[in-house]
Amino acid sequence: MVEIRRHLHAHPELSFHEEATSQYIADFYQGKDVEILREVGGGHGLIVTIHGGKPGKTIALRADFDALPITEETGLPFASKNLGVMHACGHDGHTAYLMVLADCLIQLKEEIPGTIKIVHQHAEETPPGGAKGIVESGLLDDVDQIFGIHLFPTAPAGVVNYRSGYSMAGRSYFKLIIQGRGGHGSSPHVANDAIVAASHFVIAAQTIVSRRLNPFDTGVVTIGSFDGKGSFNVIKDSVTLEGDARYMTKESQQLIGQEIHRIVNGIESMFGVTVELTYTADLPPVYNDPEITANVVKYLDKGKGDYLSVVAEAPMMSGSEDFAYYLEKIRAASSILAACLKIQMKSISTTTRNSISMKILTCRCQGSGRSGVRILRVRVSY
Repeated sequence: MVEIRRHLHAHPELSFHEEATSQYIADFYQGKDVEILREVGGGHGLIVTIHGGKPGKTIALRADFDALPITEETGLPFASKNLGVMHACGHDGHTAYLMVLADCLIQLKEEIPGTIKIVHQHAEETPPGGAKGIVESGLLDDVDQIFGIHLFPTAPAGVVNYRSGYSMAGRSYFKLIIQGRGGHGSSPHVANDAIVAASHFVIAAQTIVSRRLNPFDTGVVTIGSFDGKGSFNVIKDSVTLEGDARYMTKESQQLIGQEIHRIVNGIESMFGVTVELTYTADLPPVYNDPEITANVVKYLDKGKGDYLSVVAEAPMMSGSEDFAYYLEKIRAASSILAACLKIQMKSISTTTRNSISMKILTCRCQGSGRSGVRILRVRVSY
């Protein structure tokens, strides 16, 4: 598993460009008693089907394998060989554990009731993400339950976190191009300052959460880009803003979208500018089925021992994950928010993302003779 993870870490690829990663995964399954579908979901995703030896349900296990546009400066022997691209979000670990787990399940397939679909998903980092395309392909229509793990650095070693119900936020992207009329700073009365109008939008947008959203709901509106650069004495004719909104329910998603449109209309009327608004709800909230999650927790509790000390419910997270698309399609589904593992490996650091821990949850086949599956947990700290 370490060897796989380090290979993937050294060869990261961005969303929708993971050709070599996809080939590496496919090669791993060659010669094994499985069915392999490649290039699924409008990208380089793979679905590997393991048919058990007994009748039963169809279960899917998912891990993503794309990387981020970050330059790695660790100096490690397995550091990224692709300049400007890095596995800084743990997807190399996701893929490594799922490949090893799948190999164990293949060896134990005659004892497995039902079918297991291993979903190696592309493009999680680029909304709407690879999950949406895989769901729309219909290749998971026969799946009864789907499970996934998202790795987080916040849990101490020996802890597995979960969340029942709404667990991770949905996300909407918005972009505004505010068009005024340029001019010289000495004559503002014959111009129409787009920066002033854009600044009012930034302030007004902050009232959506504080004055429009129910105080018992969760929401975030962020303006991450304000492109108004120009000369110090010239009034800008055009400004571009970009941002996103996060929310835990579809009702909050609709409210925030409505309020942004309303504020844009007000800005146009108040300042006499025109605004081109792009607003895209690209990721729904992650909702874990409570009944299935409770069943997962029951089995995790039974696994407590020297390598697993705590199974605890985590608070809701305002980050987003395209695993949500699977949950919309497959009701009985669950995602583990964090799996923090106990074998401490070499510590590294980066100048771009400090104190990131990658946590891997996988299974290992026991030795010859009696077959079995054991949960193995590994922690790699960045």
